[in-house]
Amino acid sequence: MKRPLLIFIVLAFGLSWAAVLPIWFAGGLASPLLAGLATLMMFTPTVGVLGVWAVSRTPFKEWARQTGLTLGERKGRTGAMVLAAWFGVPLLVFLAMGLSAAVGLVSLDLGGLSLLRAALEGRGAQVPADLGSVAAIQVVLAVLAGPALNAIPALGEEWGWRGWLLPRLVSKNGVFAGLLLSGAVWGLWHAPLTLLGYNYPRLGSWAALFFIGFCVLAGVLLGWLRLRTGSVWPAVVAHGSLNAVAPAAILLGDAAAPPNEVLTGVTGLVGWVLLAVVGAALLRFFPVRPPQPVAEPAA
Repeated sequence: MKRPLLIFIVLAFGLSWAAVLPIWFAGGLASPLLAGLATLMMFTPTVGVLGVWAVSRTPFKEWARQTGLTLGERKGRTGAMVLAAWFGVPLLVFLAMGLSAAVGLVSLDLGGLSLLRAALEGRGAQVPADLGSVAAIQVVLAVLAGPALNAIPALGEEWGWRGWLLPRLVSKNGVFAGLLLSGAVWGLWHAPLTLLGYNYPRLGSWAALFFIGFCVLAGVLLGWLRLRTGSVWPAVVAHGSLNAVAPAAILLGDAAAPPNEVLTGVTGLVGWVLLAVVGAALLRFFPVRPPQPVAEPAA
């Protein structure tokens, strides 16, 4: 039946535009409303899930199991995947920056931290004398605390994309196609922000198309975590970690030659290659199977 998918898409996409539209008339990405409204937007997929649940007449305990809110059948595996996501995502992020530097696509300024200094000055903040210690503390906090601090908004997205949508697409299209389709939908949903150049300011509105590529590849990893465990929580941790660590890694660049976000880092083309390799390896050596289909509303 197409009705549940229609309900989910209308709510998730429609409310995402409603949440972010004010910044289109208040300075775009320079708007002081950006951070708050972008966070609010992250909860719209959850509203979509709740909308489908409201017409499904499924007991919430069963609905929670079907959509991954529980820890899955093997709680030990889920716990291990949570830890793997917590520390594996930062490893991928910094590895992407290291590879970008190794192939000459980005200049790192680990000594002077000029890009971090410029970012602090741009926000009107006082630059500390021991900037290196501050940078180290920021990175450590992003790695250790980022997933926990970002857990609630990350769940706002992940309950929709990996919790409800991914199992439905996988059960109808197979694992590989379902993973790719769910990632594409996830990327397209970001259009209210990416059409303004979010994440790739030098691309302008073309950022909306480019970001879909990243979401497809990153979605394979997040989706694999969901299918491997039967739980959405490892994907929540991975998403929260990505949002915390990726910005911190970019600030290790050189202000005299700022990183080209299209090419470098985990969200750039270097990161795409890395994500593709890791995703292919996971699917090849640790295969997953389609989950039980989510209950459909009665006709």
